[in-house]
Amino acid sequence: MHLWPSGETLPEHSHPRGHLVYAARGVLSVHTARGTSIVPANRAAWTPAGFAHRHRAHGHTDMRIVFLPAALAKLLPSHPAVFAASDLARELLLALTGPGDHDDAASARLRRVLVDQLREAREQPLHLPDPRDDRLRAVARVLYEQPGDTTSLADLGRATGASARTLSRLFHDELGMTFYEWRTQLRIGHALVLLADGHDTTHVAHACGWANPSHFIAAFTAVVGTTPGRHRAGGVSG
Repeated sequence: MHLWPSGETLPEHSHPRGHLVYAARGVLSVHTARGTSIVPANRAAWTPAGFAHRHRAHGHTDMRIVFLPAALAKLLPSHPAVFAASDLARELLLALTGPGDHDDAASARLRRVLVDQLREAREQPLHLPDPRDDRLRAVARVLYEQPGDTTSLADLGRATGASARTLSRLFHDELGMTFYEWRTQLRIGHALVLLADGHDTTHVAHACGWANPSHFIAAFTAVVGTTPGRHRAGGVSG
């Protein structure tokens, strides 16, 4: 258990064991060479052994970490991932990291059930892959700095020396998603950070590029699984 003030960061490091991180309160971002995972209270992030990573807290954050033995870690993906955390998974994460005492055998049983729960859950689209191609990186840099930017892909391409068609192909081939899917993921991640910092839904919608707050609410709910208002109030859904 680690209680972090908003903005607290942990420099890049790695572990010899894979681990899960969970934000019992607040929002975490987990950065690796593969991209950035945003972890609100209804998600758990998985980082395999040996992956260099760093954490950042958004809002006052109660971060929980569960390390897994190799026999259980091999049942989870070999790449960083974000999973939906069911009610049972959340209780297991809290039990394994809380003040209560568990003997080794009991903790091992809880970890096995937790991994079973995560294996039944689908990977969630809150992992934003970082582009490698220089043209994509130039486009991404614009949106990282200003997630609410509404410049079209064609206009972004003209600024980076690539056609919209070329950029579309690169997004699909390198990142496995369309430009608009990638931009939506980026915006939702930024929205989670702004909500954790206490901003209201209308402000967040406009800051993240939605002129109509109701469209933002629909997009946010589709990705996160709960409305921005409920998320900001601390409610989660399974």
